[in-house]
Amino acid sequence: MSEALIFDAVRTPRGRGRPDGALHTASPLHLATTVLDALRNRNAFDAGAVEDVVMGCAETANDQGANIARSAALTAGYPDSVGGCVVSRFCGSGLEAVNMAAARLMAGQADMMVAGGVEMMSLVPMLSTGGPIASDTAFNTISWLTPQGISADLIATLEGHSRAQVDAFAAESQVRADEAIRAGRFDGSLVPVHAPDGAILLDREEYPRPGTTAQTLAGLKPAFAGMGAAGFGETVKRRYPQVHRLEHVHHAGNSSGIVDGAAALLLGTEAAGRVAGLRPRGRILSFAAIGSEPSIMLTAPAEASARALRRAGLGFDDIDLFEVNEAFASVVLYFMDRTGVPHDKVNVNGGAIALGHPIGATGAILAGTLLDELERREARYGLVTMCVGLGMGVATVIERLA
Repeated sequence: MSEALIFDAVRTPRGRGRPDGALHTASPLHLATTVLDALRNRNAFDAGAVEDVVMGCAETANDQGANIARSAALTAGYPDSVGGCVVSRFCGSGLEAVNMAAARLMAGQADMMVAGGVEMMSLVPMLSTGGPIASDTAFNTISWLTPQGISADLIATLEGHSRAQVDAFAAESQVRADEAIRAGRFDGSLVPVHAPDGAILLDREEYPRPGTTAQTLAGLKPAFAGMGAAGFGETVKRRYPQVHRLEHVHHAGNSSGIVDGAAALLLGTEAAGRVAGLRPRGRILSFAAIGSEPSIMLTAPAEASARALRRAGLGFDDIDLFEVNEAFASVVLYFMDRTGVPHDKVNVNGGAIALGHPIGATGAILAGTLLDELERREARYGLVTMCVGLGMGVATVIERLA
């Protein structure tokens, strides 16, 4: 079996996913093209050697529709021979794109691939693609479906995560992100986004709120209490009879931020890298994707990670660094509770609470962030994992190469 090597990883800064965000005047195509351009320009490889461009995108509608991966490859000037496809596994789309590209390399069905993701949440809101979760009440009844914020509050209720605990976790994410930005830990992978006239639209992270504390977060009102009162509280009580009262502890300050962004990784076999004169930075050892109970929805990262680790012949204690997507504070607290992984190994440079979660791009962003930090610390093994809507989880194990 061939190896799936990582030669490089790039990403845009994350812009606020609002009409006043710095990237709002761009387009998903422009963001995706930016990272494909940067990947080729940084590494001077023959783009014709790329078999396919696989990009995650959660909401493949409107400006993000019609196979944006192929459109971006053509716009970036990759040869016509380079294909493109889009993967949608909700929040896990970008990481799933990386895993799918790696699987083709490992199976000997490709020699060089580009994988990544793009999401412009300021232009294409969540649930823009519709589907049964937006329109089919019978499906929602069968699946016990609830909004993700209710699921996050359900985890906190069942696990005993207090408002003070989730706020403390969120404040620490802001502190870590601010320290990482000040120390330039993201600079090696960041590529600026330019306007058509060459002016810089964004060259730094726009979402973080330095100076955030648990005390300032304590003043925010719970975001999902209204949904609970509208009937979803009763839904989860029927599904989980042990819940007598749903504790609403999540709000905008301890939940992932709505942002715009894109990322891309260059992957290939050892032989392809040698021909292109590329030095591998890491290798993908294993990956996993699982389903879980759709009402609580957000608990799968622990089991997905365990499965990926078993496939790599490793345990949680072997992993030096973890990137666990901060969809909500309780998601990461649950992961650490279930796995025994200490917080000093998890999201050491902050996470989506501080930096934002451009849904289809986040997994690819985290893979690159993890590899950068493994190199900085001269550590060996890292793991990326994400919770996914409708009750799923995805995980990837990465080894740094000296």
